[in-house]
Amino acid sequence: MTDRSHNYHPDHCAPPGDLIQMYLDDLDISARELARRCGRSGKLLSEIIAGKAPIEPETALQLEKVLDVSASIWINMEANYRLHSARLSEEESLVDSYEWAKLFPIKELAERGYLRKVADRAAQVKEVLVFFGVGTVKACEEKIDELLQVDFRTTQKFTANRPALAAWLRIGERSAQAIESREYDRDAFLSALGQLRPLSRTSLTEALPKIRDLCAHAGVAFVLEKPLPKTRASGASRWLSPRKALIQQSARYLTGDHFWFTFFHECAHLLLHSRKEIFIDIDRGPGSATPVQEEEANLWASDFLIPASEMREFQKTFSGDEKEITAFASRIKIAPGIVVGQLQHNGVLSHNKFNSLKERLTWESET
Repeated sequence: MTDRSHNYHPDHCAPPGDLIQMYLDDLDISARELARRCGRSGKLLSEIIAGKAPIEPETALQLEKVLDVSASIWINMEANYRLHSARLSEEESLVDSYEWAKLFPIKELAERGYLRKVADRAAQVKEVLVFFGVGTVKACEEKIDELLQVDFRTTQKFTANRPALAAWLRIGERSAQAIESREYDRDAFLSALGQLRPLSRTSLTEALPKIRDLCAHAGVAFVLEKPLPKTRASGASRWLSPRKALIQQSARYLTGDHFWFTFFHECAHLLLHSRKEIFIDIDRGPGSATPVQEEEANLWASDFLIPASEMREFQKTFSGDEKEITAFASRIKIAPGIVVGQLQHNGVLSHNKFNSLKERLTWESET
């Protein structure tokens, strides 16, 4: 058999005791006699021959002298046999966990190249464990608890698919680890956000590389990853270390105004709230933040995109004409679709009004 690293693993591995028995047969001596010559107990040699007891380095050195077979050969045979035995035991356990592994969106993850979809049940469970960077199912569950801040498993407020959401967050974590960034600097981050805000007037295709570069320069990894089925996540923010943060987005609604508001909303969590928490924002439902934290992030993002005083003054004279929106957006250097989104949120416009001003996104062109 072979594993995912293309290493060869034989289906059978003989215990070193088999070779010892061959020498006993050739020499026509008993195990007790071999034990006497080695200075070991007869019981120990019998257990070694039966594969019940391991060959320790001291015993290997004694066998080297008595049987004229290098101690390194005995040690290597012993290690290979024990590893083979452990592998067989692990595979039995992995097969038992196959139903657990099926809870994850394996087909989708395979299509995106994050793991392989295989027929062998043990191998499929192993693929999931490797994806999460853990060695056991128990460790994987603990990793998922860490990603989801545990509360999502125990409260009724959260209805997204837990394994799928954990997988989406893990993609962000893995992607962020590959992004080279400077040490986090709050002032540099705020400066970067000031440079990024006017980019809302350009296409997201053009803006994305600049978002990634400017954020990385300030110590924040930015990852845009299409949502997995049933995740309902629009964004997430967290600290990977004291020196590096992560903002992950799904562009779930595929509109520019939603993308930019979500981006600055996640930035607000990093700037305003605890570094010990993972903030997961869910579409049309509560996320991991408290209501107060969510309100703070919403207000910060809204005000950063369109200062509240500017919006109040505009709404006082707004007569409902599209040209007024585009002129206002041009003056404050923001995308007109963002103005439309905030007017809709504030109840000034209906949700089907002026949506043509919003940038429409597609994964084919944006990623």
